[in-house]
Amino acid sequence: MPLKLTLKPDERLVINGCVIKNSNKRQTLTIESRAADVVRGKDLLGPEDANTPVSRVYYLIQTALIQSELREKLMPQIQQQLGVLATVFGTNHVGHIFNAANYVSQSDYYRALSELRPVLAHEKILLESSVRRAAAAREAHTAASG
Repeated sequence: MPLKLTLKPDERLVINGCVIKNSNKRQTLTIESRAADVVRGKDLLGPEDANTPVSRVYYLIQTALIQSELREKLMPQIQQQLGVLATVFGTNHVGHIFNAANYVSQSDYYRALSELRPVLAHEKILLESSVRRAAAAREAHTAASG
């Protein structure tokens, strides 16, 4: 089944580790072979963004996707971190984590990343909520002390 991608102007795409940048016009590409490792630039995390448990394992899987020579070395670390995540997240997200681990074991790194995106979004919401609660607690403590 071919992969059809519509790229926005100046959007980046990584195919087998090669970064390709679209022109200033919207383009549609059809990739007919599953032999290529493909990921859109918008789905990539920078190393500086891999600063939470889910984003770190996402980054490792992303690295395995775009740097095939590192896959064997990264595999135990990825599976171990996915195992830890599975014990932390509730039933709404643990299925995504198990699916990601399954896709990693099948060397389908793109689908593994896709499975982790909802978990990544949920983690972001949890962390933002935690920051808001901490700020509210500091304000309440300051008001009570004053």
